[in-house]
Parts: sequence; structure tokens; C-alpha cells
Amino acid sequence: MLISNFSFATPKTLVLGGDKGWGEIASMNGVIVGNQNGQFGYDAVELSTMTTNVDYATDMLITFDDDKFCDVMGNYTVMSNNLIPTHDAVKGTGAGLSRGSKKGIILSGNKNALFGHDGLAGSFTIEFWLCPSLAENGEMVLSWRSSLSDDVHSEYQMISASFFNNHLEWVFNNIFVPYPGHEIHLSGVSTVVPNKWTRHTLSFDQESGLLEYLVDGRTEAIRFITDNGHEYGTVCYPIFGVKAGIELCPDYVGKIDNFRISRSSAKNERSDIFASGNEKYRINGGKFVTKPLLVSQAAVVNEIEALMNVPSQTDIRFYVRSGDNCYGWTDTYPVWREIVPGEKIRGVKGLYFQLSAELLPDGAGSRSPRLSEIVIKYDEQNDPLPPFAVSAIPGDGSVTLNWSHSVDDNAGGYYVYYGNRPGEYLGRVAVQGSSPVNVGNVTSVTLTGLDNGRIYYFAVSAYSKVDGRINGMLSKEVFARPSSRLSQGLSKK
Repeated sequence: MLISNFSFATPKTLVLGGDKGWGEIASMNGVIVGNQNGQFGYDAVELSTMTTNVDYATDMLITFDDDKFCDVMGNYTVMSNNLIPTHDAVKGTGAGLSRGSKKGIILSGNKNALFGHDGLAGSFTIEFWLCPSLAENGEMVLSWRSSLSDDVHSEYQMISASFFNNHLEWVFNNIFVPYPGHEIHLSGVSTVVPNKWTRHTLSFDQESGLLEYLVDGRTEAIRFITDNGHEYGTVCYPIFGVKAGIELCPDYVGKIDNFRISRSSAKNERSDIFASGNEKYRINGGKFVTKPLLVSQAAVVNEIEALMNVPSQTDIRFYVRSGDNCYGWTDTYPVWREIVPGEKIRGVKGLYFQLSAELLPDGAGSRSPRLSEIVIKYDEQNDPLPPFAVSAIPGDGSVTLNWSHSVDDNAGGYYVYYGNRPGEYLGRVAVQGSSPVNVGNVTSVTLTGLDNGRIYYFAVSAYSKVDGRINGMLSKEVFARPSSRLSQGLSKK
């Protein structure tokens, strides 16, 4: 009894990340590849810190993520800057450091900017993150100074935010007209602690007249800017006078991050920006998707291994899909299948694989998992071996081919190739079909309809019983010349 030792498949691996890098990633959303912050010094995929997003109402946004600070909306120009870039940020990858000895950063708005022209302003929101070194009395974080004139007289205008008794105090002079007193003070009740990041939001709603100051999303002080100072009075709208520059950190020691002005009140802002903005990472996490990874026909994914750091309450979820043709793939087709590292995967095979990973932070959005490497383990189907012995017997308009069975247990059938030149199997005249002819799992076939007097060259290959598209190497070449002098099925003497 002959026992075959040939295997149907060869175990193989494909590595993403690690010392190979993450060049196979096609798209990322909410994640970044950190520089050598993974295990063994590998570049790791982790959640990107949450930088305030822009929307239709965004008037100014300075993220401080780049060394050259600018308004990403393009509505304000930096006229001068003495802030120092630092990577000790609460949002994104950078913040601005003010040493207090010089003016901070001065910005001038264009005609489309809220603070770039005079007239009615409507609803607005000013928001930023602070991490003061001292929070001493008089340290000023924001200042805008202008004048409002009419035919009779001119009035000084100011908006400022400065520290007093470890609280941030907002002052509005002659901004809301006509408001009784013309000067408004809003001071927080929460103590601003040095070397700790806090989020400060100042909002005005033109519909209700509500002027509100919030710290870390919690209301600290409110004032209804109406003719009677109550909720149902006639709203007094903000009016800006002569165009003037906005000064950030003109007299402040500490860090500032994500300065944003919006032409909308806080109640109308998107919840992921203002209502939940204390998180370092987005609560809904982020993900990446690889390119379709070309392997081999009928390759079978067995499992994946992942080198990762998953802190308590965080998670990484993996998904895979496969197919023989990646053209026409969409976000949802073929269907993604969730898989678990180290567990057996069944029913995933094809010429292409695609992998996706979803990274999820803890509930407070303060911790991120890290993924340093993924090893995909799959089986590549072996090409079956060709028949060892092949013979060709000419007949009248035909040739009979005989061959031995492939010694490979993986062989599920045979292709017969034919043509009129050595090594070129382009024949089309046989009744059985054009070259190559799928003859099934047999060891003999007669090709008919051939031209007498012409020489024909033949070779035989075996195809896989696992997948008929996996075709092995060709056998040795044989030849024969059909003739009308020969009776069908007899050898030439």
C-alpha cells in the first residue's frame, strides 16, 4: 500500500507592524501610528488624542499641533507670536507655552471673521484649554480692545479673561448695547489648580440672551443680557466696533491648547465638541483598515496573533474579510467577520485578505490600547504535481494521450494543453475544446478534429481537488502527427 506524504497546503504567515512597519494600512480614522511607542520599540497603532473638530459655525481654530501656530480656518492671521510649542498637550499633539515675559500671540481677523469687522455679532462661543503654572492675580489669558463710535460719542470696548483669586474672570465693557451698566463680570466658582488642564467655555445665545461661563462642561456663572436682566426680557445683542486684534496669553504663564471661536452658542454646538469635551480620546474610538492583501488562490486564514497592550476597560477588536477579486469591494461588502487573536478562524479563504482593527478607550476616554504587531497565519494551497509519464499516440485526425496519475494526493483532475509549436499550447481546433482542455480525473483522453499531417505538441497538468483554479506545473512535452493512413487508436509502426 502506497502512503503519500504530500500535504495539501503550506503554512505561511504575513506580518503587519512590528519591524515590518504599518505600510499596508489603507485608511485610519481616529488612530495614529506612534513613533516607537509600542512593545520592543515598534511603531504602534493607538488612538489619536481628540482635537476639536471644525463645523459650519467654526470661526477660528488654533490646535497648536504644528510648530507654526495658525488659524486652521484661515479667517485670522497671526501678526506676532511669542508662544513656544510644546508636546505636553491635552488635545492633539501640541500646545502653546507662554512664559509671561512677552506678549503672547496676536491675531487679526479678515472680513469674514467674527472679530474682523464692526457691527452686530449674534451668538458666539469662545473656548480653550488652560494649564497654568501659577494662576496669579492679574494674569490675562485673552484680551480684545476696541472702540464703538456713533455720531455723538465714542465708547471704549473690551473683552478679557484673567485670573483673580485662582478663578478665571470674564469682563465685557460696552459690548452688549444697550445693556444697563454696560459692564458685565462673570467669574467661575471652581478653583483653577496650577499644572492641571481645564476647559473654559464662554457662550452667548442671541435667542435667549444667555451669557454663560462653563468650566469642564459645568456651568459656573450665567447672566441674561436683556433689558430687565431676566430670561424673558428683550435681548441686548453684541455689537463690535472698530476692527482690532485678539491677544491670547498677553500676560500669562502656562500652557494653552485648542483655542476655538464659534458663531454659535454652546447649546447648539455638537455634543462631541462641547458636551463631552474632557476626554483625551474619543469615546467611540477609532479604527484602521488595511489594503486588500494579495496572497494566493484559495488561501485559508487560520488565525491571527496580536502583540498589543490593552489597559483595563479598553479593547481592540479585529475583523477580516476575503475574496478572489478585490475590485468592487465597499465598506460593507464583502461582509466583515469579527475574529479573536489566538482563536481558530473558519471559512475565510480567497486570493485577497483584508484586516481591520477597532481601538476602544476606557469609559472616561483617558486610556488608549496600543497595537504593535499582527501576525496573520494562513495556509497556501500547494500546486499539485504533474503526471510523471505522458505518451501521445496519433490517429486519423486525432491523438490519444495517456498519462500516469499524479503522485500528489492534492490532484483532483487534469488539464491537457496542445498546440502546433513546442511550448506554445494555443490549439483551438479539437472537438473537445480549446487548449487547455479540462478532462476531469482520468488518465487518458483522445482529442479529435485535429488536422492530419500537422504536428501537435502536448503537456498535461494537474489541478487541485481543493480548488480547481489552482493549477500545477506542466508535465514533460510529447508530440504526435495525425495521419489518414492510421486507424483510430493504433500506434504508428
